[in-house]
Amino acid sequence: MTESPVSHQAEDASDPLVFTPVPSARSRHDGWTPERQRAFIDALAQIGVVAAAARSVGMSAKSAYALRKRAGEESGFARAWDVALRQGRAMAIDLSIERVFNGETVPIFYRGRQIGERVRHDNRLLIAALRVIGPARARAAAGEPR
Repeated sequence: MTESPVSHQAEDASDPLVFTPVPSARSRHDGWTPERQRAFIDALAQIGVVAAAARSVGMSAKSAYALRKRAGEESGFARAWDVALRQGRAMAIDLSIERVFNGETVPIFYRGRQIGERVRHDNRLLIAALRVIGPARARAAAGEPR
C-alpha cells in the first residue's frame, strides 16, 4: 500500500500537495488538526469541490475558507489547495467526458430482478464539461491559479 503524498509533515518542492499544516492557536479535537488538513487536501484533489471535500473530513466549507485565509495566500496550504482543486476538477471533467463517449451502464429490472443492462448517454455532461473547459483555458492562458 502506498502512502498518500499529503501525509508528510514538511513541505516538499517536488510535490505540490505536500505542505506544512496551518498552526492553530488552540488545539481542538474537532477543529482543523494537521491530519484533518491533510485529509481535506487529499479529498479536494480527488473531488474538486471545496464543500464536498470539507464535508468528507467533518468540517464546513466556510471553516475551510477561513483556514485558508488565516494561512495566507502565499502559504504551503494555499498552494496545495490550488493544486488539489485543479487536479480534482480535471478528474471530474475527464470522467464526464469519458461518460459522454462511453455512456453509463444502467441495470434493467423487472419484478425485482435484474434482467439486463443498457448503456445510457447523457449529453448534458458534455455541455457541462465544455462550459468548464472554456473558462479554465482562459484562466490558464492568463496565468491565473483558479
